[in-house]
Amino acid sequence: MLRWAALLGLLGLAGATALIVYSGWGEVVQALAVAGWGIVFVALFHLLSIATSSAGWRVLVAGKSKPSWGAFFYFMWVRAAINNLMPVARIGGEVAAVKLMTARGMKREVAIGATVAELTLSIAAIFLFVVIGVAMLALRVNGSDAVRQFAWGVGLTLPVIVALAAVQKIGFFGLMLRLFRLMFRDKWAHLAGDAVRLDDAVGAMYRHHARAFGCFALQFAAWSLGAVEIWISLRFLGHPLPFNEAVMIEAVVQGSASAAFAIPAALGVQEAGFLFFGEMLGLPPGIAAALAVMRRCRDLLCYAPALILWQAQVGKKLLR
Repeated sequence: MLRWAALLGLLGLAGATALIVYSGWGEVVQALAVAGWGIVFVALFHLLSIATSSAGWRVLVAGKSKPSWGAFFYFMWVRAAINNLMPVARIGGEVAAVKLMTARGMKREVAIGATVAELTLSIAAIFLFVVIGVAMLALRVNGSDAVRQFAWGVGLTLPVIVALAAVQKIGFFGLMLRLFRLMFRDKWAHLAGDAVRLDDAVGAMYRHHARAFGCFALQFAAWSLGAVEIWISLRFLGHPLPFNEAVMIEAVVQGSASAAFAIPAALGVQEAGFLFFGEMLGLPPGIAAALAVMRRCRDLLCYAPALILWQAQVGKKLLR
């Protein structure tokens, strides 16, 4: 699995490099030079998105003894860093986050239940954000076949989200256990109790409607802050756009990146989204490519420290 992910990542990196060179390497470098310290500012601003998302995650967990908001910020920071910078098909971060949560004293079933519910609500939130952005883009560039096809692609993900919610309502872990029993008979019977507890923990996250809605609202706000990043980035690059057009760009880029979840960090796909849809909104290729590079710089500046801290923490435990 890791070999395939690494291969896809290398191909994506080659594609991203080719797109940037094709856009005019000199223009990209010049635009980034104009942005200057604005790249660092955008990376720091992205911490606000992480903070908002982690607050939504924490809302799901009941009780006064739950870890602090600062702890949840660290969980989300590490989780996002692993998913964005490592070849784990955007799921390895959740596993690491659950381990960090249990190390802070949370029950394993509560940590897994909160993570599964938060991930599902975050997917629903980004789906709504993408739908809004694509609808705005369709009105902006009326009659575009590419936008129409992209909208159809987004619409086809709705049944997947509904199915994901339905499976959790039925009992995802219990369903997987029954499947394993059919395949391996009673070899997995000892996990029956764990499956029931995990399904109960996931269900408990949704039964408190106010907490679930609060998580969804905060996740939507976190995704929306990405549009603010685009708006700020373009101002630093010397090519400002109206905020509604920044929303359109962020929506189609996030939609493209989500569809390419198997490719590490959506390498190549994200850059293509910036260039293709940016051109529709009047961005010169060099500026669109510089915006894509600026997003990659943001990821490195924001998430690399999280990986270093996490590795130091894991290494310390191994040394013990």
